[in-house]
Amino acid sequence: MNTIDDRKWITIPLSIILTPFIYFYAFYPMLNIFSSYHHEKYFDAKLWHKNPSFRYEMYDNIIETDTLIGISKPKIKELLGTYEWLSWDDAKNAHNQDRWNYGIGILPGAFNSQSEAMEVVFDNDTVSQINTYKITLKVDAKK
Repeated sequence: MNTIDDRKWITIPLSIILTPFIYFYAFYPMLNIFSSYHHEKYFDAKLWHKNPSFRYEMYDNIIETDTLIGISKPKIKELLGTYEWLSWDDAKNAHNQDRWNYGIGILPGAFNSQSEAMEVVFDNDTVSQINTYKITLKVDAKK
């Protein structure tokens, strides 16, 4: 801004004052909306049961550390709870008792329309692998 006598002394203080407001009220919220960043936590069985919609925060730790690999079915039931659903086995035309599924939640972000799910695969009643997949969310327009 120019003053009456063409000095630009007001520009620097005005910039110093406005920059934090622009950052915290414009740039930072837009960054959070379009970014899929989320907090990550160590696996905690109590938190897993208490906040099912935030399980995605613990999922990366489960995969990176192989936390559940080699654990028995009863121990998994204790840590994660009873499975939420079983995978379908086309060959048997029935649910597969060795593939337990748990909902992880919806990752943060403005354009996420899919929920994450985790499949725990058992071999000889111990966890042999953990898979993840996405479930497309559908909105029931009739309600």
